[in-house]
Amino acid sequence: MNYDIFNGDADGIIALLQLQLANPIESVKVTGVKRDIQLLKKITPQAGDNIRVLDISMEKNMAELHDALCVGARVMYVDHHKAGDIPNHANLFAHIDLDANMCTSLIVSNLIDKQYHLWAITAAYGDNLFAKANSEADKLGLTELEKSQLKAFGTYINYNGYGSEVADLHFAPEDLFNELLKYKSPLDAINDSESVYYVLEKAYKADMQKAADAKVLHNCDTAKVILLDDAPWARRVSGVLGNDLANQAPNKAHAVLTYNNKGSYTVSVRAPLNNKQGAVDVCCQFATGGGRAAAAGINELDQQQVEQFITTLVNFYN
Repeated sequence: MNYDIFNGDADGIIALLQLQLANPIESVKVTGVKRDIQLLKKITPQAGDNIRVLDISMEKNMAELHDALCVGARVMYVDHHKAGDIPNHANLFAHIDLDANMCTSLIVSNLIDKQYHLWAITAAYGDNLFAKANSEADKLGLTELEKSQLKAFGTYINYNGYGSEVADLHFAPEDLFNELLKYKSPLDAINDSESVYYVLEKAYKADMQKAADAKVLHNCDTAKVILLDDAPWARRVSGVLGNDLANQAPNKAHAVLTYNNKGSYTVSVRAPLNNKQGAVDVCCQFATGGGRAAAAGINELDQQQVEQFITTLVNFYN
């Protein structure tokens, strides 16, 4: 059995997209909303299975990874999130790069000799790695218009991954992957007026307009924290809004709190763009926190912990 286990955001979807374009194989797809990262729990590996894991923290899936390796499955693991102690096992093929300016799709692109590098650049834009994406785009001689189009596309794909559950999303991540698989280049999709690009563009702009009136819980020279409404549109913009705010004020840390369906808040944190470290350190101080240096989150923050979270965030970057 072949399994493809991937994050439902732009980076996870496009990482798999490149692998499938380069070498199509039949596989069982396992994914979910962006915050659904303990995806290895969703399969029961057998000896001889081939498992590709893309853009989810190894540390958060370590027990299940050990189980898969112990039963004789082969695992290719590509990621840029906090990994923990990477097992030394003959059946594990790990490609982990924790550089703050790296994403999973760029790692995959390097593994396949940059055959579909425009897609990787799109994913980098979606992961808010604007400087890195611009640099890679410039190497290919892309025009300013093409760069802006890929930036928008990456943002839209990433935006689609946010929500408390798949029902909050415009496209289930596997469905979005299948839509994108029709195009060898993101520019091909943009040039197709019937493509998913235009569906997501319209939805994104409508949701971001609603977010303009978000409640500000804290704002100082160090950090800004906002709270969104209890609505599907708010859960959809929670990550991309954090990216947008970070680009507007690159010396500040930003956090977006969203009501979830569990009686608590989901938190999306962005380190200052001019100091891309510490987001995961802040979030890991809370039980369901995780992520990477530049961008991290907390899946369930109790309402009584909001002030503690704000204090932790501000103190870290002071």
